[in-house]
Amino acid sequence: MIPPRFAPVAFAFLLSGIMSLLVSGVATFRAAGLAPDFPALWGGAWLSSWALAFPIVLVVAPAVRRLVERMTRKPA
Repeated sequence: MIPPRFAPVAFAFLLSGIMSLLVSGVATFRAAGLAPDFPALWGGAWLSSWALAFPIVLVVAPAVRRLVERMTRKPA
């Protein structure tokens, strides 16, 4: 198991991986259609987008959490 102190990093890793997988799949499909080399195109697009998405999520997530806290009411 992963120690709890690494939970934010694990969260960012998984979230960025899943989101970049889905978005790169849609973008690749829209750009190339179901070409014979679609899996290779998608894989390349996914890996490069994940390499960018992971550090961005690590940096941006704390600010987004604070923003959401301001936008929501605290329970009485």
